[in-house]
Amino acid sequence: MKEIISAKEAVNMIKDGSSVMIGGFLSCGTPDKLIDEIINQNVSNLTVICNDTSVPGKDRGKLIENRLVKKVIASHIGTNPETGRQMHNGELEVELVPMGTLIEKIRAKGAGLGGFLTPTGVGTIVEEGKKTVEVDGKKYIFEKPIGADFALIYGTKVDKYGNVAFHGTTRNHNTIMATAADTVIVQADEMVDCLDPNDVVIPGLFIDYVVCEEG
Repeated sequence: MKEIISAKEAVNMIKDGSSVMIGGFLSCGTPDKLIDEIINQNVSNLTVICNDTSVPGKDRGKLIENRLVKKVIASHIGTNPETGRQMHNGELEVELVPMGTLIEKIRAKGAGLGGFLTPTGVGTIVEEGKKTVEVDGKKYIFEKPIGADFALIYGTKVDKYGNVAFHGTTRNHNTIMATAADTVIVQADEMVDCLDPNDVVIPGLFIDYVVCEEG
C-alpha cells in the first residue's frame, strides 16, 4: 500500500531550487492543493515543467505571481500576462516547447530513451542550438528527454495501492508526468479501497505518495 500524507508533508520534501513537473491543462486536472501548499511554505527558485502557466490568481499562475519560479518550461504562457511580463523584464526564464514535443520529451524520459527525432520546429527558432538529423531526405530536430525531481499530479480517484483513475480530460499531462520524475505525488479527489482494474490509467507502481484532503 502507498503512504497517504498531507499536502504539508508532501511539500516539505520539495526544497528550494527543485525541478517540479505539474500536471494540468489550465485548471483542468491540476493539483491545486499541492500548489497552494508550495505557496504557503514559500518554496522558491523552482524550475517548473508544465503545459501552461494557467491564468492570474489560479493554481500555477499563483506560483508565478508569488515569484517562486526561476524557470518555466511550457508549451504556452499566453493566458497569464504576468508570466510574459516577468519574462520580458528578465525576471523569469521561459523555455517554450511545442506541446507534442514537450509530451514526447517527458515520455522519452519515462521510457528510458536517449531522445527522439521530430520535424516540428524545423526552420524556426525551436531549431536554434539543437542537433539536426536528415533521414531519407527529410530534416529532423533531435530532442532530448526531460525529467524532474518531483511530479505533482492530480487523480480523480486513487486507491490504497496508488492506482489512479480520471474523469474526462483531467488526465491530460498527468499520465505521462507520472513516469518521468524521481518522486511522484498524486493529489486525489477521492480515495477508494481498490479501483476496478479496467478503470486504472496510472498503475500504482509509478506513484510514491498520495495526498487526499477534504475541502
